[in-house]
Amino acid sequence: MLPFSSADGTFTDFLTALFTATTSVCVTGLVVVDTFAHWSFFGQLIILILVQMGGLGMIAMASMLMLITHKKFSLGDRLLLQDSFNLSSGTKLLKFLTRVIKGTFIAEGIGAVLYSTVFIPQFGFLKGLWISIFNAVSAFCNAGMDVIGPRSLMDYRSNPIVMSVTMFLIVLGGLGFVVWFDTLHTIKDGIHKRFNPIIMVKRLSEHSKLVISFTLILIFGGALFIFITEYNNPGTIGELSLGGKLVNSLFESITFRTAGFATIPQENLSISSCFIAYVFMFIGGSPVGTAGGVKTVTIFLLFMNVRTYVSQEKERVIFNRRVSDDSMRKASAVVFVSLSATLLLTILLSIFNPVPMEDALYEVVSACGTVGLSRGLTASLNSAGRIIIIISMFLGRTGPISMIAFFSRNRSSNNRINYSEGIFYVG
Repeated sequence: MLPFSSADGTFTDFLTALFTATTSVCVTGLVVVDTFAHWSFFGQLIILILVQMGGLGMIAMASMLMLITHKKFSLGDRLLLQDSFNLSSGTKLLKFLTRVIKGTFIAEGIGAVLYSTVFIPQFGFLKGLWISIFNAVSAFCNAGMDVIGPRSLMDYRSNPIVMSVTMFLIVLGGLGFVVWFDTLHTIKDGIHKRFNPIIMVKRLSEHSKLVISFTLILIFGGALFIFITEYNNPGTIGELSLGGKLVNSLFESITFRTAGFATIPQENLSISSCFIAYVFMFIGGSPVGTAGGVKTVTIFLLFMNVRTYVSQEKERVIFNRRVSDDSMRKASAVVFVSLSATLLLTILLSIFNPVPMEDALYEVVSACGTVGLSRGLTASLNSAGRIIIIISMFLGRTGPISMIAFFSRNRSSNNRINYSEGIFYVG
């Protein structure tokens, strides 16, 4: 809110500052004022710090400060860190945290250097370097915010460096740190032992194989769908060359899943593309990464549960590994609670801001999935609408089911009573 955070040196109202802080730390990207125009360099720096904190996670950032200041980790600190990364008890937590921090800064640094080859010649050294750093952090953390101009990346949709670097950083951040380290270890070990690529793939963990394969299906399946539905749409990719249509379809498929950068106006998308956007934004990225959404593994387990019931199989098996009943129940609960929260918040937004339902749903799904794409609705929201989106972004980052579990943890009966089985007719 402070005057030196705004470009014109005046105070920013509380709700705008709260909205900006929330969208930054929740790595969403929805904004009610232009990031490049409203905020001074200091204000943009605060936003970037919040984005970095939100991308890595609060627990990870606090733990990093403890490492830097040589503070000792108590058992409670280790359990909290383990839970925040959703890791098993056998993982070497501090080593994992160190690798996460190093890997993050290396990826963002490489991205900034590559961006600078485009932005420094265009904007000059200092501004070009700042834009490169900001974009690299924002892309890797799947925040989707930029300080280039009002058109996001629309002016760069034919630039191979900007497009490829952005897509690479988004996917890398969305895959998850566990998949990173497992893949790197497998490749390093495979090269040392002279394994062929097929054996290397087989030696990946079941989680990594599931995440990578499902992510590739979503990316290229979504790109094909967008390419077909938007092929003749002059408001999106209709006037581009064939190569431009393919690249921007791929970019849109990637950015739908929690990134928030735009190379085409979202309000010009067809209803069919909006539908695939709802699905992709709701799914989001993968566990233990910078992306939001209910996560790829969660959705896959939900579909697998249905398939197992229909085929009357006794166990759910993926890559010759059985999925626990607890994981299946958690996946169902996460999807149900997240979907319920999304629908409720969409209804509330429609009540307080009379707008077309597809725009309201797009806004709320984008906020809950921490995506940051909008059909031009965000800046026109009234105070009630902004509060609803703030709640949506907060729930999207923390997870609705986490909030429910937090407030109901002391009410659990711990299943101390066993009841006789009843007969219920389902379906």
